[in-house]
Amino acid sequence: MRHWRSFIMAGSALALLAGCAPKEEAKAPEVEAPFADVDTNRIETASGGAEWLTYGGTYDEQRYSTLTGVTTGNVGQLGVAWTHELDTNRGVEATPIVVDGVMYVTSAWSVVYALDAKTGESLWTYDPDVDRAVGVKACCDVVNRGVAVYKGKVYVGVIDGRLDALDAKTGAKVWSTVTVDQAKPYTITGAPRVVNGKVLIGNGGAELGVRGYLTAYDAETGKKLWRFYTAPNPQKQPDREASDKAFETVGNVTWGDDGAWVTDGGGGTVWDSIVYDTVNDQVIFGVGNGSPWNRTFRDPSGGDNLFLSSIVAVDANTGEYKWHFQTTPGDNWDYTATQSIILADLPLGENGAPRRVAMQAPKNGFFYVLDAATGEFLSGKAYGAMNWATGLDENGRPIEVAAARYGKTPHQQLPGPLGAHNWQPMAYSPDTKLAYIPAQEIPQAYVEDPRFASKATGWNTGADFSSGIPPIAPPDVVKFLRSTLKGHLIAWDPIKNEPRWTVDHDNAWNGGVLATAGNLVFQGKLNGEFVAYNATTGEKLWSQNVKSGAASGPGTYEIDGEQYVTITTGWGSAFALTAGYAYDEAVPSSVGKVVTFKIGGTGTIADSELLPIDRTPKAESFGDETMIADGAVAFSRNCMVCHGALAASSGVLPDLRWSAITGNPEAWKGVVIDGNLAANGMVSFAEFVTPEESEAIRAYVLAQAHASADTTDDGQ
Repeated sequence: MRHWRSFIMAGSALALLAGCAPKEEAKAPEVEAPFADVDTNRIETASGGAEWLTYGGTYDEQRYSTLTGVTTGNVGQLGVAWTHELDTNRGVEATPIVVDGVMYVTSAWSVVYALDAKTGESLWTYDPDVDRAVGVKACCDVVNRGVAVYKGKVYVGVIDGRLDALDAKTGAKVWSTVTVDQAKPYTITGAPRVVNGKVLIGNGGAELGVRGYLTAYDAETGKKLWRFYTAPNPQKQPDREASDKAFETVGNVTWGDDGAWVTDGGGGTVWDSIVYDTVNDQVIFGVGNGSPWNRTFRDPSGGDNLFLSSIVAVDANTGEYKWHFQTTPGDNWDYTATQSIILADLPLGENGAPRRVAMQAPKNGFFYVLDAATGEFLSGKAYGAMNWATGLDENGRPIEVAAARYGKTPHQQLPGPLGAHNWQPMAYSPDTKLAYIPAQEIPQAYVEDPRFASKATGWNTGADFSSGIPPIAPPDVVKFLRSTLKGHLIAWDPIKNEPRWTVDHDNAWNGGVLATAGNLVFQGKLNGEFVAYNATTGEKLWSQNVKSGAASGPGTYEIDGEQYVTITTGWGSAFALTAGYAYDEAVPSSVGKVVTFKIGGTGTIADSELLPIDRTPKAESFGDETMIADGAVAFSRNCMVCHGALAASSGVLPDLRWSAITGNPEAWKGVVIDGNLAANGMVSFAEFVTPEESEAIRAYVLAQAHASADTTDDGQ
C-alpha cells in the first residue's frame, strides 16, 4: 500500500510540476525563401554592391561597384579562385549576373549556365537548341551578352529571335515567345532588361535588311505589352504600336517615299543598350545603323532618317515617345548609337547643381552628354581620331566633311564601320567622375558598290569593301594594314569634355570596363591579358593572362566577406571574324570560360587542348588574273564578314586558305552551293553566288594561301 501510495503521490507531484511548466510553442513550418527574389526595388537599391543583379551593374548602367575588398593596395594579390568551361570555341561576350550566391551566364548560341558563384560548380545548363543554320544571319558572331533575372525567373534572348523565361532554381523553361519574324534575318545577341514586371528586348540584323524595334513583354506570361519601331512603316501607315505617334510627329518626314528601305526595312535595330531611368520612369535605348548602310540606296531623298543612330527615350509603362537625340543624321557608315548609355548626376546645373544626364560614346567618335529628362544636348567632343567630321554644331549635329558622303570615289575614313567604340561597355566612377571608354582606331575605305542596284546580297551595305585592296595582298600591305589598328583605354572627363589619361594598347578591339570603389578600373585586352589600372592615374597595377579573348564586360560581387572579380572569355565577335589579318599570330582556338579571381586565389587557367591547324595550301593555284580578281570581289561581298578580309581568319571560323575543301572543286561546291555544312551554320550561298563565282572564290582563296605560305612575316 505504502509502495503504491508513494508512487501515486510522486506521480501527482510530477503532474502538478508539469502543469506549472511553460508550454513549448509549436514551431511554424519552415518556409523556403523565394529563389532569386529580384524585383525593381532590389535592383535599384542592392545591385552594384555584394550582388550584380542587372547587365550594367545598376539601372544607371555605370558598371561601378561599391565594393572595397580589392583596392589599389592589394590588387596585386588577386589570383584565380575558380574557372568553368562554357563548352564553346565561339565568341563569349556575357557579363555574369550574380544573385543569392548563384551566377547566371551565357555563352555562344544563347546557352545559359547557372553556377555556384563561390566555387564555379555547375547547378544547371539550359540549351535553347538553336538551329545552327541561323548563324548566317548573325553579322558579328553567334554571341550573347547575358541574361536578366526577376522574381524567380531567368530571361535570355535567343539568337534565333526567341525570348525564353527559365525557372531560376532548376533551369526549366517556363515560357517562350518568338519576338521576330523568323523568316527574316533577325537575330538577338543583347541582354534583356527587366523593369516593373516588363522584360525589354531588341534585336539585330540591320546589315541584312530588317526593320528594328524595342519590345516590352510581361515578365510573368511573355505577353507582348508594347513595341516601339525605330524605322517607319514602309507604307508610312500606323502600326498600332507605341511608336505611331512618334512617326506621325517627327519621324516620317525624315524618310523619302522610295529607296531600298521600303523593301529592306530601313534597319535601326536595338541590339544592345537599354537603360531604365528610375528618376524619370523612362527607358532610354540606343538605335543602330541603316539598311542598307549607304543612304544613297537606302533613301535617295537624303533625309536624316529618324530614328537611325539615335538615342531615344520612351515611357517605361506605355512605350510612348518622349524624346530623341540623333548622333549621326542620315547615317551612311554603320555609325550605330547602340553603345553603352550611362546615367549619372553631374554638376552641370545652375551654379554647379547636380543635373541628371545620359552619356554615350557611340561609334561615330564623339562623346555626348544629354539632359536625361529632355534629351537636350549639353556637350559633345571627339574622344578619338576622326576625319569624317570637324566637330559638332551648337545643337550637337556633326559638321561633316564633304568627302565622307562617299560615292564612286573611295574615302579612307576614321572611324570605320567597327567604330571608335563598339559594343564593349564603358564604365563611370562617381568617385573620380570619369567615364572609361574602350576606344579604338580601325579605318575603312568606303566607296559605293556599283553592283548594288542590280544585284543585292544578303550582306546589305551598298558599299564595296574590295575597293583599293589588291586581289593578292603582299606582306608589306598586310603589315601596313596592321599598323593602322590601335586601341586605347580613355579616362574621359564628361564635365570638362577632355581626356584625363589614356592607356595605349597594342591593337584594337579590347574588352569592356569595370570601375570599383577600390579606385580600380578592370579591362580585358585583345591578347588575353586581364588588367587592373589605378582609376585616378591609369597606372597598371596587376594583370593575368586568361588564355583566350577577353572582350566581355567584367563584373564583381561579394560572398562571405570576400570580393570576387569575374570575366567571361572566348574567342570571337565582329573584329575576330573580319580582321584575321590584324593579328601578328593566328589565335589558337580555345574553349570559352568563366574566370573568377579573389585575393589569395591559387587556381590555374588551363591551356587550350584543341589541335593546331595545318597551315599549308591544299592544292596548286589556278585561274588567271581576271578570275582571281573576280573571286576577290565575290569573296569580299559574301564571305569576308565571317572568314576575314584577305581570306585571313583569326581562328574563330575555319581559315579557308588551309581548308581541305579548297583542293577539291566538288567538295567546295558541296559546301558553298549545295549547303552540305548547313547544320554547322555554313548554309548554301546559291541564292547569292553562281557556280562560276564560287569557283572564282576558290581560286582567290588558294592564291591567298600560296601568297601567305610563301612568306613567314605575315604571321598567318
